[in-house]
Amino acid sequence: MMLSLARATLLAGLICAATAARAEPGPAAGPCRSVQAEGEAYTICVVDLKRQRLRLFWLGPDGLPYSSLSNLAEKQGGRLSFAMNAGMYDKGQAPVGLYVEEGREMKGVSTANGPGNFHLKPNGIFYVKGDRAGVAETGRYLKARIKPDFATQSGPMLVIEGQIHPKISTDGPSQKIRNGVGVRDDGRTAIFAISERPVSFGSFARLFRDDLGCRNALFLDGSVSSLYAPALNRSDLSRPLGPLVGAVSR
Repeated sequence: MMLSLARATLLAGLICAATAARAEPGPAAGPCRSVQAEGEAYTICVVDLKRQRLRLFWLGPDGLPYSSLSNLAEKQGGRLSFAMNAGMYDKGQAPVGLYVEEGREMKGVSTANGPGNFHLKPNGIFYVKGDRAGVAETGRYLKARIKPDFATQSGPMLVIEGQIHPKISTDGPSQKIRNGVGVRDDGRTAIFAISERPVSFGSFARLFRDDLGCRNALFLDGSVSSLYAPALNRSDLSRPLGPLVGAVSR
């Protein structure tokens, strides 16, 4: 009698647990997750371009910059699976270098010399064409005569054909929250990353090369680096932003 009662109690518990699991599913999986590299914490967002469409955003229907990830998400009506700031911009929130949206070049390529990270040559371009993405050093991009659907220029390059940018030291004194993008799988997969605390250029570049398997990767920005990841209940606040990148379903 005691054995039957124990079995009945166990069976009832299992049925209740299964019912609760069905009734309260976890949050929908998104493209973003946490990773550790060299003792530092990052959030990475992996986008399969066969399944999702990557696109850039700058100006809204009113002709003004979206400015924030939350505003972009609101205007997109819940279509975004993730979004991030996507390149350097001036005081008017306009892209500093090349910017292409829906095949239309809205700012031209910059090959000028100057101060700051953007001009730490070689800089580079992240681009999307159809269901493929790429990261290329600016000179190589121009020689290839690529006609992208979307493109944004930033700098410096972090990884160039499997090698760390020659002017990036192993672990320099500059420590900032940083974000960037790399590609793998012949352009079928784009990987975006943001650090959870200030890191050096060197450690950020090694993340892409050694841990994420990207032969080419581009620095997008520092200090203003922000992420929108609804599956993680995350929508970072930042100063007004310029170009943004996001993923939507195909």
